[in-house]
Amino acid sequence: MTVINTEERLAILGDLVAIKSVNNNETEVAQYLADLLEKHGISSKLVPISENRANLVAEIGSGEPVVAVTGHMDVVDPGNLDAWDTDPFKMVEKDGNLYGRGTDDMKAGLSALVISMIELHAEGKPTTGTIRLLATVGEEVGESGSHAFYQQGYMKDASALLVAEPSGYNIAHAQKGSMDLKLVSKGITVHSSLPELGYNAINSLISILNEANLSFSDPKNPTSPLFGPMAFNVDVLQGGTQVNSIPDFAEAEINVRTVPEYNNDMVLAELNKIIAAYNTAHATDAVPEPVTLEILMNEPPVQAPNDTNIIKQSQKIAKTYAKADIPVMTIAGITDASNLVRDKDTDFPFLVFGPGDATQAHVINEHVGKDMYLNFIEIYIELFSTLLTD
Repeated sequence: MTVINTEERLAILGDLVAIKSVNNNETEVAQYLADLLEKHGISSKLVPISENRANLVAEIGSGEPVVAVTGHMDVVDPGNLDAWDTDPFKMVEKDGNLYGRGTDDMKAGLSALVISMIELHAEGKPTTGTIRLLATVGEEVGESGSHAFYQQGYMKDASALLVAEPSGYNIAHAQKGSMDLKLVSKGITVHSSLPELGYNAINSLISILNEANLSFSDPKNPTSPLFGPMAFNVDVLQGGTQVNSIPDFAEAEINVRTVPEYNNDMVLAELNKIIAAYNTAHATDAVPEPVTLEILMNEPPVQAPNDTNIIKQSQKIAKTYAKADIPVMTIAGITDASNLVRDKDTDFPFLVFGPGDATQAHVINEHVGKDMYLNFIEIYIELFSTLLTD
């Protein structure tokens, strides 16, 4: 018997969209979900991360195996409100789609997980094992919520992880890693007619970046059969304040997309080697360390087998709703899995599988298909019941 009808399932997603959890304020989302779960006899726990930001943990069933499921509660800024056809924080149904910030990325997935747990709990399921919901803060910037869950040991006994990010009727079993790095270059400012009396911070930075680009684009570097080569991108450059003054400061912000064959540790080792060589050759008494490296984000790649039981069962169940075979693929972006499966073996079952379309994430007029959202609730109910039933 259905506990939450279709109208209520839509209303729950609408309530979540109405909560403005733009890179903050996830505690309100967590409390809403905690109250909803409590209403249906499921206890949960808010885990504070910082002011107005709290993760949420909830479980149904008991014992092993433990299937962890995760979704993030934050959304990105809606951007230019005048460009939206509707209020981004008021869900609107139109032409079979549900519009609003976070409908796609990823309050539909989070809502579907919670509703599926409520329905299963009402049926006395799972009869063996545990479903553990890990709802996170800060996925969009910094992944502080999943990092906290990892440090606190919430994944230690997990036997599989499902990330409900928008994949549509596709399953991802691997994702690239991502690093945000900052190079800071220091110098001495003087009049540009007397450069020999100063130390040009921009020159140092350019030298490092040129060497790094040559190294990381070397065709002899290891590549991934799944992802291809890693990617090293200089995205932000700043330096100097006036055209007739030698700059005493410059910095570059870099994003690196890593692959298992050329991973985060390898990138850091190579970049540190380049910086150390430059600093040794160009240090002066006045500028003993011309260039330094700051690590702003460091999320490793995740790669799991593409034929695990949870993937096969997901394919079988979802095929009925998609009316087509469900492909298994990779994704270039990152998810909270980068933190949650840090200590797991390479054969640990992991998948990204949730309602929505990745191309709708972060866009103006973001939306998710109404039928797809509702279908994924049923998919999750059947999937978890299949995985955790005697």
